[in-house]
Amino acid sequence: MKLKALLLLLLTFSVFAQEPLVFENQQQQDRFDQLTKELRCLVCQNQNLADSDAPLAHDLRQEVFEMLQTGQSNDQIKQFLVQRYGDFVLYRPPVQTNTYLLWLAPLLLFIGGALVVIASIRKRASLLASDETTNENPDN
Repeated sequence: MKLKALLLLLLTFSVFAQEPLVFENQQQQDRFDQLTKELRCLVCQNQNLADSDAPLAHDLRQEVFEMLQTGQSNDQIKQFLVQRYGDFVLYRPPVQTNTYLLWLAPLLLFIGGALVVIASIRKRASLLASDETTNENPDN
């Protein structure tokens, strides 16, 4: 009974095992590493393909590998993935009309936060000033 359970457990782990990718040369592996770091995992939104363990990331890494094997350039691979999944797949999407908000959002949030902080400081300063005036003139 224990042997069956152990075999079942080993079989389960072997299902998740990945075949190692075999590159033709070091330059091709470097290109693969660079591409998978520049492409976003579509499931784990804040991870790149190189770091993600999601099944979709595994499939995309395999697809990038196969495209490299067929001699496609980095730009061709990125263009294919953008056509298929949209600009979201790129960690650095291009600045264009549909990505302005993406590029400007951090700046807008910073300005909004700074305005809130300034307003809070001014309000607190005016409250402290009015309290001091009230304490100096107890007759009022």
